[in-house]
Amino acid sequence: MLLLKLALVPASILLASLAARRFGHAISGVLSGLPLIAAPVIGGLLIDHGATSVAAIGSATLASVPAAIAHIVAFSWLSRRLPWWACLAGAALAFAAIGWVVTAPAWPAPTLTGIAAPFVALAIMPRVPPLAGGVPVPRGEIAMRVAAAVTLAAVILLGADTLPARVSGLLLAFPITGSILPSFTLPVYGRCATISLLRGFANGLIGFTAFFFALVTLLGRCESKAAAFFAALAAAAFAAWLVHRLRSAAARRLMRTT
Repeated sequence: MLLLKLALVPASILLASLAARRFGHAISGVLSGLPLIAAPVIGGLLIDHGATSVAAIGSATLASVPAAIAHIVAFSWLSRRLPWWACLAGAALAFAAIGWVVTAPAWPAPTLTGIAAPFVALAIMPRVPPLAGGVPVPRGEIAMRVAAAVTLAAVILLGADTLPARVSGLLLAFPITGSILPSFTLPVYGRCATISLLRGFANGLIGFTAFFFALVTLLGRCESKAAAFFAALAAAAFAAWLVHRLRSAAARRLMRTT
């Protein structure tokens, strides 16, 4: 499973970087927020483990979404004034602080908090004018993104195997793509591109939460683990499509009024 995760991380970074080339930073962020890494990992867990244990992992992951949201919100606001490394450090601190709170046993309604978190993020993140079209991401930069993602993923996953369960769970929820992509985007493409990317990431996390909410709900009701898994994938895809349609409609309205 460790090797699977390490393989999926660079694949996700590569896909998001190529999407930035073709469609721009916002779509790159949306893809990064979707469960491109988590869904295959969950599929592997369903093969080897029972529905109850995988549902518990899904619930814990869903409860950790506000921490990922705190990370990207902090990065987006800090990017207005600070260099990328300071933004990343501040975002990691925000992730740890919020994550420690929302994963506490006494935290109320963790599932509801996880579902609501991406919508809260979109409401409180800074806004920038829409950026149209792709961006010329050089091959060398893509290679550096992939290498940095593999290094960060290896450190996190190896640490998760040795630390206490609560800390391990938080480490596994750490937004690797949400750290690597903005850290490269800010110094090269600027603040507006970085915020556009992170707002896209928040939109993608709506699909992420839809996947885990559907998975946890259906694993408790479906006899077939495969049916629950593919229905959760469909929920994530539908949520991503709906968000894309709403974003496109909002952008058209904005263009008509300006």
